[in-house]
Amino acid sequence: MSIKVAINHSTYYRYDKPVILSPHVFRLRPAVHSRTKILGYSLKIKPESHFMNWQQDPFGNFLGRVVFNEPTTELAMDVEVIAEMSVINPFDFFLEEYADKFPFEYDAQAKKELLPYLEIAENGKLLKEWVAKVDTSKRIRTVDFLVNINQQLHQDIAYTIRMEAGVQTCEETLTKRLGSCRDSAWLLVQILRHLGLAARFVSGYLVQLTADIKSLDGPSGPEADFTDLHAWTEVYVPGAGWIGLDPTSGLFASEGHIPLACTPDFASAAPVTGYLLTSCKTEEFRFSNIVKRIHEDPRVTKPYTDEQWQQILALGYQVDDDLVSGDVRLTMGGEPTFVSIDDMESAQWNTKADGKHKRKLAGDLLLRLKAQRWRTYLAQ
Repeated sequence: MSIKVAINHSTYYRYDKPVILSPHVFRLRPAVHSRTKILGYSLKIKPESHFMNWQQDPFGNFLGRVVFNEPTTELAMDVEVIAEMSVINPFDFFLEEYADKFPFEYDAQAKKELLPYLEIAENGKLLKEWVAKVDTSKRIRTVDFLVNINQQLHQDIAYTIRMEAGVQTCEETLTKRLGSCRDSAWLLVQILRHLGLAARFVSGYLVQLTADIKSLDGPSGPEADFTDLHAWTEVYVPGAGWIGLDPTSGLFASEGHIPLACTPDFASAAPVTGYLLTSCKTEEFRFSNIVKRIHEDPRVTKPYTDEQWQQILALGYQVDDDLVSGDVRLTMGGEPTFVSIDDMESAQWNTKADGKHKRKLAGDLLLRLKAQRWRTYLAQ
């Protein structure tokens, strides 16, 4: 079951006099590796007198480079993304055998290709102390290791909305034990690299849809559908590829994470870069991020009444009685399905996929079917 949504992201500036704008770069187009299916996209820029060309940076991210032709008193951008929100299992991957347990070493070719994502940009005292506390003496499943690292950082660093530009250093984030999503994402990038894992910084949209049913022990989602610019981390594990980790929530990235730019350094993942060539005052500034559901198949997700539950249970019991009275026996397995008449209760005929007796009878059945096919052919 999927839900189609429209993400509308708008930013507007109005200046007190005409200004000259430098060329701007917009990194606001979903990346090609987005696991959430993108059905439509548009980016509109004002002033309309401009030249725009799409390109890809060295890391495969889409860049919209805009050159403005004349002075303007306003700058505006409007993004619309149409996405199909289908549930994604973030653990739906297989690892190469040598990378199944951590620590592991990338092979020579992978290490060469991943070099920009292995660069250690920060090496402060608090960062080294945090990494030193990670126990790498015992080999554990790589997936479990990543879960533990992500959740530990989530517990150590409290989240805050920070309006200042840029990203805090790892030392600053660890000292304050506080940071925005981009601060935590960059910190996790550096932690993973210190541990020998290739990691990159991700800028993108986060979409959270309110749940139809709230859990009994508290809210299971936002009170209203929500979207905003967000930042998280991706780590490269052989066999799985890039895996998204969100230290802000302590969870793996899923269908709500739509990547826009994934780069070795946060500076090259900024959603918009550019500047004014003329001094001025900003008389008006506003922005918004809105998500709307535009198509949703009917679903039965509301709790049933007690009377409805009793009707459902009664129907189920009636079906069971009918099957028993009709001597209908249900089995599990692939096609063709059969059960040994001499050994119906052993594991190979109930829970195990294979067995010595099952394989022998399957061979006999195959030969009998083959013989029957020839008899039918000759009879024709």
